[in-house]
Amino acid sequence: MASDGKDHRMVFDIRGRRRNVVKVVYATLAVLMGLSLFLVVGGFNLGELFSNSNGGSGDAAKTFEEQAEKLEAKLRKDPEDPNLLLALTRARATAGNTLLSVEATQEDYTQGLQQYQLASANWSEYLEATEEPNAGIAQLMAPTLFALAEGSRTYPEAQTNLEAATDAQRIVAEQRPNLNSLSTLAIYALFTGDAAAAKKAEAEAHALTKEKFEREELDKQLEEVKKNAAFFQNERKKAEKAAKAGGGNAESLETPANPFSGGASLGE
Repeated sequence: MASDGKDHRMVFDIRGRRRNVVKVVYATLAVLMGLSLFLVVGGFNLGELFSNSNGGSGDAAKTFEEQAEKLEAKLRKDPEDPNLLLALTRARATAGNTLLSVEATQEDYTQGLQQYQLASANWSEYLEATEEPNAGIAQLMAPTLFALAEGSRTYPEAQTNLEAATDAQRIVAEQRPNLNSLSTLAIYALFTGDAAAAKKAEAEAHALTKEKFEREELDKQLEEVKKNAAFFQNERKKAEKAAKAGGGNAESLETPANPFSGGASLGE
């Protein structure tokens, strides 16, 4: 992500109040994955999403980083090859996943975030190079981009990452329309503030429920997400208003340590 050269507030800095960000990232993803597992109809491949993730993940991550470096060398000869860009995106995102675990060190978190940022850039290049994005890599990138949004330094940066995550999840939902992909799309759309898109995805997800308990669980999960999404969007709008009143002061646009949590730290 872009930086201003000042104090870099990294999403996975686990010192002080930023420790809560790590908890919120995993809590938010846990909600998404918990819903996916409960409503699973061919949903997230957790092995792909958090491949080889564990406390001593440095060696595994290095393997994917080396793979990425080899792919980058090939891309220098053919920078618009969609297959190479897809493979590079996957390698970077997977390298990040192997580094980001609850037991990870400060260095692991910093390096994992860097891999996510590289994956985000590679993903953008891939989308420009292909007319038919691959649903598998989109499924990997959607939560990666959401995690970047969770720890973004400013509200505009968070919003950009949220929209990118939603676009990636929309690719999944369009190619693999099922209860899981559509309910997840509704969740992401809620956080972007796109009520119409969220309502549409929620309705399509509802139409695919087969049992009453599925509908009730879906409603329960989405209701909680709606509260946190509304909190984030309200805070974003307040920050933008304050920035305008202050002559565009960037400091007023900075996100709190846990922007999606409804204002309460999970550790409290």
